[in-house]
Amino acid sequence: MGISFGSINTGLPPNIVKQLVEAERMPLKALEARKGKEQEKLKLVDDLTSKVREIASGLRELGSTRGFSDIKIETGDPNVVAATAEKGVAQKGNYMVEVMKLAHKTAAASNGFPDKNETQVGVGYLKIKDASGGAREVYVDKNNNTLEGLAKLINAKSLGVQASVIQDNTDKDYPYRLLLTGKGIGEGGGVEFPTFYFLDGDQDFYMEKERPAENGRVKVDGFEFEITDNNLKDVIPGISLQLRQAAPGREIFVDVGEDREVILGKVKKFVDGMNGVFAFIQQQNALDKDSDTTRTLGGDSLLRNIENRFRNTLQNPVYAAKGGIKYLAETGISFARNGQLQFDEEKFNAAVARDLEGLQEFFVGDNLSYGLIPQVKMVIGQMIDTGTGPLLQRSKGIKDKITQFDQQIANKERMLQQKEAQLKQQFARLEETMSKLKSQGSFLQAKMGGPAISGFNLQEA
Repeated sequence: MGISFGSINTGLPPNIVKQLVEAERMPLKALEARKGKEQEKLKLVDDLTSKVREIASGLRELGSTRGFSDIKIETGDPNVVAATAEKGVAQKGNYMVEVMKLAHKTAAASNGFPDKNETQVGVGYLKIKDASGGAREVYVDKNNNTLEGLAKLINAKSLGVQASVIQDNTDKDYPYRLLLTGKGIGEGGGVEFPTFYFLDGDQDFYMEKERPAENGRVKVDGFEFEITDNNLKDVIPGISLQLRQAAPGREIFVDVGEDREVILGKVKKFVDGMNGVFAFIQQQNALDKDSDTTRTLGGDSLLRNIENRFRNTLQNPVYAAKGGIKYLAETGISFARNGQLQFDEEKFNAAVARDLEGLQEFFVGDNLSYGLIPQVKMVIGQMIDTGTGPLLQRSKGIKDKITQFDQQIANKERMLQQKEAQLKQQFARLEETMSKLKSQGSFLQAKMGGPAISGFNLQEA
């Protein structure tokens, strides 16, 4: 239980211990303030480290072998022919495609019914040959003997055909039919449809129409091919063609070229990442008479180190590059008067159109020892190296300081707690002593029948 006193007898303020402890706490508050400043600096160093890492992240895609090889495909009519490219495989070029005939699935349709879920086809079974040539029977009872129930049953049994109910308004009184289609396209995808045996239906059920599977035909640059699928992957290397409708006699151009918008976006992301670091450094170095450098990185050698490394790397020529581009400024990227990079997209697009391979050689190089991107990666690696990197070393140094402040604060807190306990005990004893003296004075006064003894002043007049 804690010790307390009311300061009735001593005449001292009742919160005298709190006041004394608060006075002793002043050095502790100074330590906490210094710790707070180091924490602010740590956050700034961590923010700068994150911005540097973001540059490295943006360089991964740009610096890969596909960084400047993004392909864009355009077709003269996507409703007839659509196309997609396989990255790293597709080659630039122009092709003419004529879809003479689409490949078709085999299909069969039943006779018409007035509805899809009420009129019964009867009970019985359907028989179909399995993959081994043997017969497989599926029974139909009163729970699934409508068109809709039959379609669900066929699909659930995985019979190699797809069933659905369609609405054919050719006959408005009997518009609903069961449609069976093979899962494969072309003549190789043909299937044998089931044979149905039903009794006691509301009306007869039979397969009224059937269309056999058919191969398609297509011309590419005047050469005709027979196709078994409408998705073609082997006609043009690295290009998948999706044939969507037949258009005999009409050639559709397919243009395969670099996707300048994607390439431009990757380079812009790199420029924005670099400017994020430069802007951070400029903001920290914007000092005036009121700036408090104890809680910022303003004027810190760490900032000068990082800025100089990046500037030198971006401004120096890349001599080992085999193309005609040696300086970053030749690509439309240069330093502006505000100290940040400016990106001339028009000049960059002109460089792409003029010498895409030279541009890629300048940026990517051999992706190891030369090229702008490998050099920037090397500088970033040196900055964030766990052993010698200035960013992580500075972060570690600040964290060590914060740990030391934590230890000093904890020690000071313990000392203050002990001090507070001692003061409470001392004032409690003083209160007790003064109470005894006051009692003795009152006793003597009562015995002597006179005024309080001079010097004690223990009783109010």
